[in-house]
Amino acid sequence: MATATVASKTAGNVGAARSAVKQMTVYEWTALDKRGVKMKGEMQARNASLVKAELRRQGMNPQAVKEKPKPLFGAAGSRVKPRDIAIFSRQIATMMASGVPMVQAFDIIAGGQRNVRFKNMLTDVKQNIEGGSALHEAMAKYPVQFDELYRNLVRAGESAGVLDTVLDTVATYKERIESIKGKIKKALFYPAIVLVVAFVVMLILLVFVVPVFQGIFSSAGVALPAFTQMVVTLSEFMQHYWLPFLAVMIAAIVGIVMAYKRSEKMAHAVDRLSLKVPIIGNILRQSAIARFARTLGVTFAAGVPLVEALDSVAGATGSVVYGQAIRKMRDDVAVGHQMHLAMAQTNLFPNMVTQMVSIGEESGALDKMLFKVAEFYEEEVSNAVDTLSTLLEPLIMVIIGILVGGMVIALYLPIFKLAGTF
Repeated sequence: MATATVASKTAGNVGAARSAVKQMTVYEWTALDKRGVKMKGEMQARNASLVKAELRRQGMNPQAVKEKPKPLFGAAGSRVKPRDIAIFSRQIATMMASGVPMVQAFDIIAGGQRNVRFKNMLTDVKQNIEGGSALHEAMAKYPVQFDELYRNLVRAGESAGVLDTVLDTVATYKERIESIKGKIKKALFYPAIVLVVAFVVMLILLVFVVPVFQGIFSSAGVALPAFTQMVVTLSEFMQHYWLPFLAVMIAAIVGIVMAYKRSEKMAHAVDRLSLKVPIIGNILRQSAIARFARTLGVTFAAGVPLVEALDSVAGATGSVVYGQAIRKMRDDVAVGHQMHLAMAQTNLFPNMVTQMVSIGEESGALDKMLFKVAEFYEEEVSNAVDTLSTLLEPLIMVIIGILVGGMVIALYLPIFKLAGTF
């Protein structure tokens, strides 16, 4: 009975502490130090009087203390990007390994953030830790930024008493994953932008330039070649319907993206089709395998059970097809199958990967083998992206040359024909 009472009081104290933390407000203050130099800063407190008392305790003379104004449109700042989380992970890991207390580390990192939204998020996590929450519990309030995999790794580190080591591993993992994603985006961004520009140029030519030539041809009374007539017909269509055409194109793109996000069947079909595209499909496949191996290696090395680790890894591959395959592997492993056999059944992993996993299982060094697989495929992705960039540049120039050059030829064919009559 006494134990229950003590536990109840402890829980009440923790709850009260958390409530007090949430009630804190950010105040902007101005004060004079002992030399009479004007100082400015920010401080969190429940009221302005406590801010003044703290400033006096530090030997300063408060001049003005006012509540920091809230952003006009609510949560200000740009969204928190995965790269921001990767940088934060490295910072917190470095500080904790150097012996900096967790709360102080959060204070330092939050103070150096320019993104107000990210700063507020880190401050809130710190306040929850001060209120008695474990780090993984405080991070659970932000499941988008700190996903289940991240929280599971942190929880494993806290349980084993090696949080600083696990955070260092998480930081390395995040940096490697963001590096792979960055390389793939770099390879696809350039051709996409060039093709969009080419499409806009074509649209301008069809709507504004071709009609001028069409007027010249009509006044000259020259019969148009079939190729030129086709371009003129397309121009007339675009002059009357370019706005609905553009709206339909945008609506189609938005519809496909929304369907991909909301329909698992659609996402699976698009991903499976993407994996079959020459060169690009190979890069996406290698990237998924690299992310799978890196993520599972980090999770398993942190002490997370294999079945639970596979469940967390399924959503980290960046591919719906591989995600579903990994969930099937998880189910097979849960009933007693070896992982390399479960991998072989999916027909998605190369023989080299399954053999290295088999060796890792037999030798008790599965995490090390997975890291070797990850390093190999990360290097393969890097080389493939460089090759793709080299191949795409001349290919894009050829496509643009055909489109624009073809239109120019179509417009000048009647002029050549007209010149031949003189």
